[in-house]
Formats: sequence, structure tokens, C-alpha cells
Amino acid sequence: MDSKEKKVPEVVIRRLPRYYRYLDELAREGKTRISSNALSKKMGVTASQIRQDFNYFGGFGQQGYGYNIINLLDELKKLLGVTRGYNAIIVGAGHLGHALTNYAGIKRRGFKIIGAFDNDTQKIGKDLCGVKISDIKNIESFIKKNDVDIAILSLPRENTQEVADKLIGMGIKGLWNFSFVELESNDKVVIENVHLTDSLMALSFKMNRNEE
Repeated sequence: MDSKEKKVPEVVIRRLPRYYRYLDELAREGKTRISSNALSKKMGVTASQIRQDFNYFGGFGQQGYGYNIINLLDELKKLLGVTRGYNAIIVGAGHLGHALTNYAGIKRRGFKIIGAFDNDTQKIGKDLCGVKISDIKNIESFIKKNDVDIAILSLPRENTQEVADKLIGMGIKGLWNFSFVELESNDKVVIENVHLTDSLMALSFKMNRNEE
């Protein structure tokens, strides 16, 4: 049974980018291998859990040696789609849309922003970090002419579901949603709802606990 046939738990999926990030840092430092015990200290999970995580994908380690960092990074790149590369568009060219377009980490992870859209006439035609902002009325024709995989949403919450439904109808495969509203799951598209304030409140919770 290959990894596509196995049901991979959501918690394992959430750890994969962290594995990638830590291993990428080690590779940049010139490290060539790491044990599951050493990796567990960086990840904050047990070595046994790490081995279980990787076993969902066939296992990548060698007993007595650990993990070859470069080989493991290559495997994670395939799993995470970094080697495939995805074209994305920004929908909502405000401050958050600007920040996301300017974020170098998106490009390093294999994503390319090829378009930006807004309905504000003051923004249309302007440059957004090297990407021209177009009228949202033209988004369907743009998607038809270009190989767009992902729409990054940074919209007012009252418009998000309507715009998302239209994008799904246009054939978008993934929605990365920063619009402060939980989009309903859809069998036709992969949806990732991002709530930045959740992380901030988690920080606040931990600080409150430390002060008690």
C-alpha cells in the first residue's frame, strides 16, 4: 500500500512542513545526517513518533545511521509538492495581499504568484511586488488563459464565500484563505483556512499560564 492509499492523519500532515523547515536549516549548515533522537529534540515529539510519521510514506531512515538529510529533504519536497511548483493568484490586494506577495518563503517553497486581483479602482493597474493588479472582473478570463492552481484570498469576510464559490467553479484546485472566515470544505477543491490570530491567542494563553 503506497502513501496515497493510506489515510494520513491531519496531525502528521501538519508536522511535515516543520520537518522540512528544520532539515532545510541543517542542510544549509552543511550537516549530512541526523538521528531520530536528535530530530525529536528539535521537533518536540518523540523519536518513535517521528518514525511512525515517516512510515506513512514508506520510512526514510536506516537503522544505526539515522536519516540522510539531503535524501530526506528530497522526499519531503516531493510529498509537499515543492518540486512540482504551483501557480497562484492573490485575490484582494490590500496590506495582507501585499505582504503575502512580497513573502520570499512562498517562492522558496515552489509557489509562483502570477496575478493579483481587486475591485478597488485605486489599486487596479498598480504594481504589487512585481505583479500587476487587475480588475477582479477579469479573473475568469485570466484563469482560463493561465495555468492557475491556487487562489490566495485576503478579502473582507462578507465577500469571501461568494468569491470562493466562483473560483471553485472556474476550476481553481486550492484555496489558501486568510479572510477571517472559515470556508466550507468542498470535494472539488482543497481548502486551507489560515487564522493568524489563533497563533496570537495561543501565545497569550501560554503567557497567562506562566504568570499564574
